[in-house]
Amino acid sequence: MVAYGFGSFGVFSVWALIGAFLTYYYTDVAGIGAGVVGTLMLITRLFDGITDLGMGSIVDKTKSKHGKARPWLLWMSIPLAISTVLLFSVPDLSTNAKVIYAYVTYILFILFYTAVSIPYKTLLGVMTQDQNSRSISNIYTGIFIMVGTLIVMTLTQPLAASIGWTGLATLFAVVTVAAILTTFKSVKERAVVSPSQQEKELTFFNSLGSLFKNKYWVIITCICIIFYATTALTQGAGLYYAQYVLGDIGYFPLIGLAIAGPMVIGMFFLGPIVRRFGKRNVVLFGSFLYIVGQIVKMIDPTNLTSFLIGTVLASLGAMPVLALLFAMINDTIEYGEYKTGLRTEGLVNSGASFGIKVGTGLGLALIGWLLAFGNYAPGADEQSALATQMIYALNIYVPLGLAIVQVILVYMFKLDKEYPEILAQLQKRKETR
Repeated sequence: MVAYGFGSFGVFSVWALIGAFLTYYYTDVAGIGAGVVGTLMLITRLFDGITDLGMGSIVDKTKSKHGKARPWLLWMSIPLAISTVLLFSVPDLSTNAKVIYAYVTYILFILFYTAVSIPYKTLLGVMTQDQNSRSISNIYTGIFIMVGTLIVMTLTQPLAASIGWTGLATLFAVVTVAAILTTFKSVKERAVVSPSQQEKELTFFNSLGSLFKNKYWVIITCICIIFYATTALTQGAGLYYAQYVLGDIGYFPLIGLAIAGPMVIGMFFLGPIVRRFGKRNVVLFGSFLYIVGQIVKMIDPTNLTSFLIGTVLASLGAMPVLALLFAMINDTIEYGEYKTGLRTEGLVNSGASFGIKVGTGLGLALIGWLLAFGNYAPGADEQSALATQMIYALNIYVPLGLAIVQVILVYMFKLDKEYPEILAQLQKRKETR
């Protein structure tokens, strides 16, 4: 469980780096227009989501001595590291050439990230079918994700100022490879269905059709879209808020600490709470707490203390979703198998990951688009009133609206109560074959 969680330190630290700093790097370091960056983020993330579906199908059909998911961690970790460095190495070219470079390197990164992240998420579904074990494994994942996010959010800005953005990306790339290969060497695939147990032939199209017959997969995918759009806004727009609303970009490490610190601490207490109340109920409570945190920020949005308190509450509210989301996704594997006779761990995870990528792309696109709408001026000492209002919206009001939608979706997700009976029915089917 710990070894599996450690892999997330590498996979999601890179994701946090991209989500929190790439937009700022493109606009304020590379000199690409905010509107162009917003469109870039959405188009590339939509492409990312499509590649997820293809990768999920590939994982389901992969056969090797290492299993179906593990070998991809070995094969693709180094290409992922190289593409990460290329992202933060935009050369000093013409504006159009910079945009072309950004598109090419981002798409390259997407392909390699997908080839690592989908197998990594799928691995949770083939490690065990025990619901509690998945939950605890996902909590370990959450701990390492938040430790990585804490490091990214607090150290990236000062490190970039010291060693440059390319040097920073190289440092994170090395850590990423080490973490992913640790998971590869330490984790085994156990909950694997043999071909004789698969009721129907596994093709891409009937597997894809089975997803949309799985109502809980549809709900959790929608939750992925909303939650990761909110996360992208929270992380990606924070630098602009620190600089132009709070008045000092040096406050951003404090904001990063307020985002990641409470999550890291909270993860250690989550296991017993989940066993007592269930994943869905804990996530539902957390979603309400996130709303409370956003409301606190509204009390005095220009006050650092008020903003930090609201950020801490919102982060504690987001923590259960982050810690339990992939366990909830993998629980829908058994529901889909129960309903359709098809067990598609890879496609279930890649389909939900499509929602994650679309949500992240939407959140990052909103940053670029709303900044462009407000006539944001990169590097200016002050911004126009409209640009400042857009920064308020990106950090407070839009995430608040998204959180309300998330509460409704989580309320509809009632698989926890049904899961034991579903697992029992699946076992009876196997015994009667």
